Amino acid sequence: MPEYLPVAGHDLYCYEWENDGEAVVLLHGGLSKTSSWDYLLVPALEDDFRVFGYDRAGHGFSADRAGSLHFDFQAKEAIAYLETVVTEPAHLIGYSDGGIIALMVAIQRPDLVKSIVAIGANYHYSAPQSDFAEAKVSEEDQAEYNLISPDKPHTLLEKTIRMNQIWKTEPDISISDLASIQCPVLVMAGDDDVIAHDHTISLYEALPLGQLAIIPGTSHGLVKEKPALMLANIMQFLEDLTYPDTRQPIRRINNQQE
Repeated sequence: MPEYLPVAGHDLYCYEWENDGEAVVLLHGGLSKTSSWDYLLVPALEDDFRVFGYDRAGHGFSADRAGSLHFDFQAKEAIAYLETVVTEPAHLIGYSDGGIIALMVAIQRPDLVKSIVAIGANYHYSAPQSDFAEAKVSEEDQAEYNLISPDKPHTLLEKTIRMNQIWKTEPDISISDLASIQCPVLVMAGDDDVIAHDHTISLYEALPLGQLAIIPGTSHGLVKEKPALMLANIMQFLEDLTYPDTRQPIRRINNQQE
């Protein structure tokens, strides 16, 4: 059952699906929550892995904090969560902002990360093909927010405005920092993703142990548009984290095992 747990000096709404397998942590998208996508991933993961998830500060059931929407705050929070709740190195599956956080954690604390699945993630704020000019809240989103958030109803629009401003200047991760990530990373995006394709490819090519999956017929919402195809790629990746030994290596030719 979900419960509030103290992490980094504040309470986070946390989930855990019991199993004796290796830890997998789900990192949801920006202005979203764990329950928006756990039902898609957990059934495929829970037999073989011990699955964790949490609503970041200012998201879902977790209360807002000063600076909580900035990526540096969220990366530090994720590190604290891994240290105090998960208590072992984990596979990180991050969607959108969650994928960015996973990359940042691997750069800052490689000892805590076994592998990463980064879905619709970007390492630089110039990548999204959106100007984030309009901040609006649907009636449906507002009604749900009023039911679950510990923050006051009017703060949803305020958070949306704050997040739009942050997305204009964050993240800003260097290629050299990406190249320092030594765990296997599956970079995944839709073929009509809001993240520019050349950026997604440059992310993949910067990673020493990177793999790339472009899901056809999908947008940035590929998680819900083609969940079965997404899951097939994730499960195949997690089931065999060895470096790909391909028949005709080109980009991987310098890294192929003897």
